[in-house]
Amino acid sequence: MMDNIPFLIFSFITILTALGTVTARNPVYSVLFLVLTFFALSGHYILLNAQFIAVVNLIVYAGAIMVLFLFVLMLLNLNKDSEAPRPWLWQISAALSAGMLLVVLAGSMREASLYLVKGGPEAGEIGLVKNLGKALFTEFVVPFEISSILFLAAMVGAVMIGKKEKQQA
Repeated sequence: MMDNIPFLIFSFITILTALGTVTARNPVYSVLFLVLTFFALSGHYILLNAQFIAVVNLIVYAGAIMVLFLFVLMLLNLNKDSEAPRPWLWQISAALSAGMLLVVLAGSMREASLYLVKGGPEAGEIGLVKNLGKALFTEFVVPFEISSILFLAAMVGAVMIGKKEKQQA
């Protein structure tokens, strides 16, 4: 019973801050609640003995991406009057995307359980950096390289979108 107390505390904090993220009227408060949610999720990762994922979650998401979100929110003028109404096609595409995400998550959970059954690392050692690197560069090297190409293409696209065109004289 005493082993569940940290999990219950982190779960309570995660649910509370996630609800704060969704229900906050001010977008800056919403982003700050999301940062607290990421901290609580990192606590869950540490309880699962996945220290690498916990640290990456804190550095990448709670650090870099949330600072970027706050920076963009401070620069944008977020008035309800200037916001255009979204057509119903956006709602359908959002529901379709959420359904596809659910299918991918269910498939990955099934594959992870099969990976543990067929002789992967012990359940307490799966999140360690040594085992993560071994799995990433042996069994999953092709998806890893494909994702790196996609990230490179996304960076090039972001630079091209952000690049200002030369003004005609």
